[in-house]
Amino acid sequence: MSVFSDDGRHRVAVLARDRALSFELGIVHRLFGQARSAEGAALYEVVTCAAEPGELRTDGDFTLTVAHGLEALAEAGTVVVPASLNDFEHDDFEHDDFQHDDFERPDEPLAPAIVAALARIRPGTRVAAICTGAFVLAAAGLLAGRRATTHWRSSARFRERFPDVVVNPDVLYTDDDGVLTSAGGASGVDLCLHMIRTDHGAAVANDVARGSVVPPHREGGQAQYVRRPMPDPKVSSTGRARRWALTNLHRPITLRELAAQEATSTRTFTRRFRDEIGTSPGRWLTRQRVERACSLLERTDLPVDEIAVAAGFGTAGSLRLHMKAELGVSPTAYRATFRGP
Repeated sequence: MSVFSDDGRHRVAVLARDRALSFELGIVHRLFGQARSAEGAALYEVVTCAAEPGELRTDGDFTLTVAHGLEALAEAGTVVVPASLNDFEHDDFEHDDFQHDDFERPDEPLAPAIVAALARIRPGTRVAAICTGAFVLAAAGLLAGRRATTHWRSSARFRERFPDVVVNPDVLYTDDDGVLTSAGGASGVDLCLHMIRTDHGAAVANDVARGSVVPPHREGGQAQYVRRPMPDPKVSSTGRARRWALTNLHRPITLRELAAQEATSTRTFTRRFRDEIGTSPGRWLTRQRVERACSLLERTDLPVDEIAVAAGFGTAGSLRLHMKAELGVSPTAYRATFRGP
């Protein structure tokens, strides 16, 4: 049984459960559904399945009609498990958006049929969970001994229930050799873009991100939740500096120059930048330069030396060092993956 559709697209199965979070279901369909080759061909086929085909409740005032049963999991190259409102029943969500008056409190929100079906999926299938979908993967034994994350409100309960999983509640997403988890709904966007980037490169993932008007890349290690007051709306952002930097990546850029774009001190600029982006200006610059290099490696036949200069790394050696650190591959290997040897 092929994990590709009749026209060669990679098949993604989205596992919907009772009281599914519709936002997370929509993320998978929207992002994978937008991915196109250079010739404009769709790269993925996305299907939704459930333990029993038919009508399924959501977290909203509408229902889903799901056509496929659990057999779709065996026919997929990628399986994605979004969260269900039932997953949060045992967490303290007072004053939270998940507080609902009509809560039922099932003893076991993880349907045994679903857990069993996931445990039987073919070896080599990529599996991913969004938010508390990680509970389902863990219950099926797919996270044993692996790094994983989940929503920060549920991380303590997750760690208690699945002590054989290495839980990191402070990151946006994890990728442990094709078994992936994300922290929450919005980080599910980052997770899907990461999978698309892994499959088809930065150019395709960036096109999908632009189509949905979301950042093309947020690193998995970025903190998922920081308790801080809302920023003062009278304080300017760092957007002007970042736009300027993206047009000047080919040349050395100093922190003083970035701060000058916002007419502020380097100390104030750095603080604002961290508050807004979640990382340091230097770390962000390196990531943008790697992204620029990846795009040039995918789209052009420029020699690696010239790409290193165009991306602001100066030398091929520096480019190789940073790509190894960021992506784990050399420029030549990266180009061979997405353009052929």
